[in-house]
Amino acid sequence: MAKYTFFFHPQSRAQVVRWALHEVKADYEPVLVDLEDKPKTLLAANPMGKLPTIIHHARGVDRVVTETAAICHYLAEAEKSDLRPRDNEKASYFRWLFFVAGPGEAAVTTHSMGWNPDKTQQSTIGFGSYDRVIEALDGWFSGHDYVCGSRFTMADVYVGAQILWGLMFHVIPERDSFSAYAQRLQQRETFRSAKTIDLNLFQKDPKRAKELV
Repeated sequence: MAKYTFFFHPQSRAQVVRWALHEVKADYEPVLVDLEDKPKTLLAANPMGKLPTIIHHARGVDRVVTETAAICHYLAEAEKSDLRPRDNEKASYFRWLFFVAGPGEAAVTTHSMGWNPDKTQQSTIGFGSYDRVIEALDGWFSGHDYVCGSRFTMADVYVGAQILWGLMFHVIPERDSFSAYAQRLQQRETFRSAKTIDLNLFQKDPKRAKELV
């Protein structure tokens, strides 16, 4: 049995976790999930049926981990990866990992759906406004190559994936800082190898292939 069971679909956030799995060289078994008929094993592990979900088979105990950002960090810890934050990096690592997973994603998602809170609503919403989120990220990456400064860490898998996705679908504006960050990430062999797997699965899916034509 592989060390990890990885429930995924290539048209989901599971792409991020596959990248993380490759970064830590994890031994994993991929389980492609039919979104219209989710397997009982997935629903038993995660009743919400959300993807990605992983099961870590460790010393006779199955440990279920959900939520993409959590899975990324969990893998770095479980595999004792060098991508874990060093002591002097933890503040930036956790700050931006949770910022993007929480208020960052909420701001970009609601903005892409056409809803932006007014000034009164901004005071009670965790992200304040879409513009403030973008400016915060732009400000950071204008002065830092990666989340923790000059070194790539697991936080960059999650944060970077969100920025790459946002640029691709034009829900994050083109900024020099974002473009340069995206280019650095796309040069990683681990990113390319993981992406190739999901791209090949896209092309094997007749419905998806038709959309790509």
